[in-house]
Amino acid sequence: MRILIVTDAWHPQVNGVVQTLIMLARAVPALGAEITFMTPEPFRTVALPTYPDVRIALATPAALARSIAAARPDAIHIATEGPLGLMARRYCRARKIAFTTSFHTRFPDYVAARAPIPPRWIWSGLRWFHGAARATMAATPALAAELRGRGFRNVVLWPLGVDAALFRPRDDADLGLPRPVYLSVGRVAVEKNLEAFLTLDLPGTKVVVGDGPARVDLERRYPDAVFLGARHGDALAQIYAAADVFVFPSRTDTYGLVLLEALASGVPVAAYPVAGPLDVIGAAPVGVLDDDLRMACLAALTVPRQAARDFALARGWEASARAFLDHAVEAAAAQPPGHAAMSA
Repeated sequence: MRILIVTDAWHPQVNGVVQTLIMLARAVPALGAEITFMTPEPFRTVALPTYPDVRIALATPAALARSIAAARPDAIHIATEGPLGLMARRYCRARKIAFTTSFHTRFPDYVAARAPIPPRWIWSGLRWFHGAARATMAATPALAAELRGRGFRNVVLWPLGVDAALFRPRDDADLGLPRPVYLSVGRVAVEKNLEAFLTLDLPGTKVVVGDGPARVDLERRYPDAVFLGARHGDALAQIYAAADVFVFPSRTDTYGLVLLEALASGVPVAAYPVAGPLDVIGAAPVGVLDDDLRMACLAALTVPRQAARDFALARGWEASARAFLDHAVEAAAAQPPGHAAMSA
C-alpha cells in the first residue's frame, strides 16, 4: 500500500510533527506499506519573516495535482493545515477522494500568544478543515475527547512512539556541567513557555536544546542557562542521557514527543499537570507533574531512572505505525471500485 502524506512542516524545521512523520515512514515498510511525502521542497517557497526555518509552498493547483498523480498513492493523509494541506484538501474534495488528517498543534493557543485573535475563530477554521476527513487522528484519548467536545467528527486514536534504540541510557554521557542538569528540548518560541523554566531557582545547571525566534532574547536575559542550539540524532541522544531531569514547561503542546525521548533515555520528567504531560505519563511514577514547577523539578530527582526507561520501552513506533495504517486502509476502502481519483 502506498500512502502519500501531505505536510507543510518539513526540513529545515525541527519539531515534533516533522520527527513523527520521519519515524512513521521508517516503521511502515516492516508492515508492508510505503510512505511518500509531498512537502514544500519541490515547489517555490518563501520563508516567514520571524520564522526563517518555516518554508511556505507557493504551489499551484495544477502542480499539486501532477505531484499526486506521479506518486500514485492508494491513500492520502493530510498532516498539516497549511497551504499545501488546504490545496490537497480541495483536490480530494473535488474528486471525492476519502482522505485522513491528523491534529498535531493547538493553533488557537499559539495564535493567542502572539495576536489578539479570539481562539474560537481558529477552532472554527480547524473544525471546517478536518470535518471533511474520513478520520482525524489524535495522539491521545484526552486530545481525542477534547476534539469531539469541540465539535470535531470522525476522531480516531493514533498513539505516537519513541525510538528506544537511539534514545537510551548511556553511562558515559556527561556535559561537563555542574549537576543536577535540568534539560529542556524543543522549539525556542514564546508558546513553549520557557521562561517559566529559566526563571526557576534551581541548583546545578539549566540546559536548553533547540532553536527558534526567542533564542537570542532568552540567551541575553538568562546568561546562567546553557543554550546548545539545535541537535539531532546521536548528538541529541547523548544530551538527553546526560541530564538528570527533563523539564517540560509548555502548557499548550498536544503531546510532546520529547517527553518520550527523555523517558527512553532514563530521564524523569518535571512538568505542569496539563494536557500533553498528563496524556503521556498520567499518574505513572516516571515524573512529577505540579503547578509549582520548581517543586516538580526537585522532586523528579528522586524518580528511579530505570522506571522512566521501562515506561518508554512499551511505547515503540511499530504499534504507532500499525494504528496509522489501519486508519489509512479504512479510508482507502471507502473508495468505489476502480475509482480513478489519484490521476490528475
